[in-house]
Amino acid sequence: MAEVEWQRMKAQELRALAAKDAVVILPVASIEQHGPHLPTMTDTRLGHEVAVRAARKASGKRPVVVAPVVWQGLSEHHMPFGGTFTIQPDTFRALIGDLIESLVRLGFQDILISNSHGGNIITLQQLCDELAPQVAATLVMTTYPMEAADEMAELLEEQSGVQHACEAETAMMMACEGGLVDDSDLAALNTDSEGGPRFLKAGRASYRWRPFTHITGNGVAGRPGTATAEKGEALLEVSAQALADLITDPETWAAPEDLRGAETGGVPFTEGL
Repeated sequence: MAEVEWQRMKAQELRALAAKDAVVILPVASIEQHGPHLPTMTDTRLGHEVAVRAARKASGKRPVVVAPVVWQGLSEHHMPFGGTFTIQPDTFRALIGDLIESLVRLGFQDILISNSHGGNIITLQQLCDELAPQVAATLVMTTYPMEAADEMAELLEEQSGVQHACEAETAMMMACEGGLVDDSDLAALNTDSEGGPRFLKAGRASYRWRPFTHITGNGVAGRPGTATAEKGEALLEVSAQALADLITDPETWAAPEDLRGAETGGVPFTEGL
């Protein structure tokens, strides 16, 4: 099996991958509380697992390399539960921006920022908007539970999608780090709350920040009681396949179109705009 993890390769091997126009997956995650039953590395561990599996699935069609996981995330809303690291948005943007600049300087032109923590989404989208016009690379940002939402929903019994320390995350951690999951009484941790970004909404389409204590007393949003390792393995596989499909779709990396003509209204466009 071909190696896909950056930190396990030698410099000349990575230079060769850049010369072959390899896609780089840059996983971005968090270290934060995940209820009484899951380790704080849950988002980081799952983000790494999905990225590596996706790279292996896609590498038959195009070279792919997975960078080390960026575990420093935006987790202010989890701080009241303890066990959580968080950094400021400006620090986060600077960190991810510097890593992308490094990748571009090394010759990589297609970069998939693969996010596994909901609190990072808005800032990562903004960062792509800012950097895309400035760097000689195509930047794509994805959050794997959203990219694989339909397939994951078919596997879940008591949730419509991934929440936090929930049926899905608990099952996936059982599959890849079972020894770190306290499964002694998962049903007692079930929380009937709307996790994900919905707890940050007000009105019909408005945003309002809230700490995670607003929706849960134990740090869990969702129903881990029905989690199994077998379900977790299936969830990891569909998540990885969704990313592999994204990577191998030529449209993902296609250059932007320019549908302008030479002028409109008799006035030519300024070159470079």
